[in-house]
Amino acid sequence: MAQAMRRQSSVSLFATDGKPHPLQDTLMAVTLVLGAVAFVSAMFYNLHLLSSWAGLVGIITGAYGQFISATTRERFVLIIGLGASAVGFYLGMAHGGLFGGII
Repeated sequence: MAQAMRRQSSVSLFATDGKPHPLQDTLMAVTLVLGAVAFVSAMFYNLHLLSSWAGLVGIITGAYGQFISATTRERFVLIIGLGASAVGFYLGMAHGGLFGGII
């Protein structure tokens, strides 16, 4: 268990392996913001276009972020954003969908 005895010289909020992950950090932030927008806007019936599109894009960015994630912290934040995006997407679809009843 040599890895248990190793000291970590720097404690980072986003990377637990000591390496920078700018793409993964960006995808985390985008997924979290889109999830928050989708979740909050899904509570209002008239904002179904915003909630459904933000939820769909949040699901896509979160899924790609999960695919390329390197650390547990990245995966944790991505799952939170994915869950909020999915709830916002589904409620937006229930309130009127992606195209607002045009199609």
